[in-house]
Amino acid sequence: MRLSASNLACHRGGREVFAGVSFTVASGEVLAVTGRNGAGKSSLLRTVVGLLRIAQGSLTLEGGNPELTIAEQAHYLGHQDALKPSLSVAENLEFWTGFLGRKAADVAAALAAVGLDSLAGLPAAYLSAGQRRRLSIARLFAVKRSIWLLDEPMSTLDAAAQDRLGGLMRAHLAEGGFILAATHGPLGIEATRELRLGEVGSALAQPSASSPWSAETKAS
Repeated sequence: MRLSASNLACHRGGREVFAGVSFTVASGEVLAVTGRNGAGKSSLLRTVVGLLRIAQGSLTLEGGNPELTIAEQAHYLGHQDALKPSLSVAENLEFWTGFLGRKAADVAAALAAVGLDSLAGLPAAYLSAGQRRRLSIARLFAVKRSIWLLDEPMSTLDAAAQDRLGGLMRAHLAEGGFILAATHGPLGIEATRELRLGEVGSALAQPSASSPWSAETKAS
């Protein structure tokens, strides 16, 4: 499976957020999307998953299910954790597994994978910020999808939870999935290449070097 973008542009509120963005990411690879605040990292992920309209350019997926959209083959983990406070930890995940097309039997294993199995009956309102993030991450485990779009995935996680997420990401790559991750810091996993937004001109993803994610993208 291979996802390719060519000269993508995004406009929001009459303002150009980014333009000339091109990249390719394939099975087993991680693309780290970096850049200053406001450069468009979150907007790029939202464009890929279809939450924002493509103003210019193209986005293509090879090797996926041609009857499904990119969004239907992707997990999007944004800044906000989509949880209902009055529902328990397990009930929140049961809702999402059902909404995404899986059975509730997947819930127990997913909660164990993120270290929340002991809190399954606790209302989500009582979770800490890090626990809420881990519950959102459990969706990635409960429902298998090849494309992971992760916006600051390590945010609010303690060291143990970061290590656990790193292991989940490595397992996902080993199974043939791929990851686009917007980040300001280390991902807990080595990236294949980096896409640096906010440069003058168009941004092109470059191969990995010895940095925590990859070599810096040069503007063309």
